[in-house]
Amino acid sequence: MKPQKVKRNPQLDLFKIELNRIIDPNHALAKLTRQINWSAFDEQFESQFSDEGRPAIATRLMVSLHYLKYTHDLSDEETVARWVENPYWQNFSGRQYFEHKLPIDPSSMTRWRKRIGIEGAEELLSQTIETAVKQEYLKRAQCQNVSVDTTVQTKAVRFPTDARLYDRMRETLVKTAKAEKIELRQSYTRVGKQVLRRQQNYGHAKQMRRAKKETKKLKTYLGRVTRDVERKTDNPSQNLKEQLVLAKRLLEQKRNSKNKIYSVHEPHVECIAKGKVHQRYEFGCKVGFVVTAKGNWILGAKAFQGNPYDGHTLKDSLEQTEKLTRTKVKQATCDQGYRGHGIKDTRILIVPRRKNKASRAIRRWWKRRNAIEPIIGHNKSDHRLNRNQLAGEQGDQLNAVFSACGFNFKKLLRAFWPWFRNVFNNIYGFNFQRTLFLKT
Repeated sequence: MKPQKVKRNPQLDLFKIELNRIIDPNHALAKLTRQINWSAFDEQFESQFSDEGRPAIATRLMVSLHYLKYTHDLSDEETVARWVENPYWQNFSGRQYFEHKLPIDPSSMTRWRKRIGIEGAEELLSQTIETAVKQEYLKRAQCQNVSVDTTVQTKAVRFPTDARLYDRMRETLVKTAKAEKIELRQSYTRVGKQVLRRQQNYGHAKQMRRAKKETKKLKTYLGRVTRDVERKTDNPSQNLKEQLVLAKRLLEQKRNSKNKIYSVHEPHVECIAKGKVHQRYEFGCKVGFVVTAKGNWILGAKAFQGNPYDGHTLKDSLEQTEKLTRTKVKQATCDQGYRGHGIKDTRILIVPRRKNKASRAIRRWWKRRNAIEPIIGHNKSDHRLNRNQLAGEQGDQLNAVFSACGFNFKKLLRAFWPWFRNVFNNIYGFNFQRTLFLKT
């Protein structure tokens, strides 16, 4: 059924504590609660639910949990556990009384993310932008001049080695065959563990010839299991068919092959080299960020599969930004990686490697582009962009947008801190909110 509606009972409960008596109404999160347009989420997500079955979880609760999760860099389990002990979080999610039990099972957050999809996640990001505009921390004119850059969103996978991939693929095939009641001639479960352990010990001791010999054994075991499964299944299921295709790709790939497999459970992961000295290769997907040139608000975050050229991602990033902000982007400043972008209706400023004789205004925009680098760093270190735990290609897209939501939400919380606002007003004699967020 449709999600539950948050209703406040005018008649107080004698045996429950009302949250209004516990929290401070001047707290940053309490003030921000009153500024967000919660009804917009109900209108957006109502079409995602049917009219049959039991009522779904309240939309405001799920939205607030995801805002708090990515603002404070927490897992689903940690978010729900901390919600129980924090009255400000309960008030933010629309509760009237303080509750002592978990509001939902943590797995419900996973299913809710899959249901709303990428459009629902973009709605959460759009509301952070609309709230900033409504409170005059962000002007519509600032959305016209942006800075664009890409980074790598690493996936939560182990560093790939041929031996481990062969053994992992064999284990997956054996497990699926057992579930579908296919009797294999030999599963190599016991022998495979021994060979993998020897291969790792030889590699650690720099005995590469012996390690290569053990790797070849693991590849042979995988080939035998693959052919055995194919012989004994005339009409395989969709899951088994996909695993057989994956196993054949893994057996055929060489050192210089394209579209290589780096993870069995996440086969879409790409190996991306960004030229970093401390980290030559990163395994994940590319994410494009669009940030205001002044104010440092994230206006767009989009994940791209297949490791595309940076210049080919610029059009999609700007289209997403214009969709979320409802403002036409007039100027975008990018680095050298965006040469050959092919965009004509927007002014694109490419930062040169050597500063040429450009006007002072253009050089100022070149300098402002550098501000996007620490923003990406904060998203990686503070908002779960560094190691994506969400599964699949959809998980890559959702995690990128939710990370941007967490960054903007944290920025909104800082705007409502009463202690900082009062100190700056008394010492410097100006409006802290407007100066900090409109002139940075």
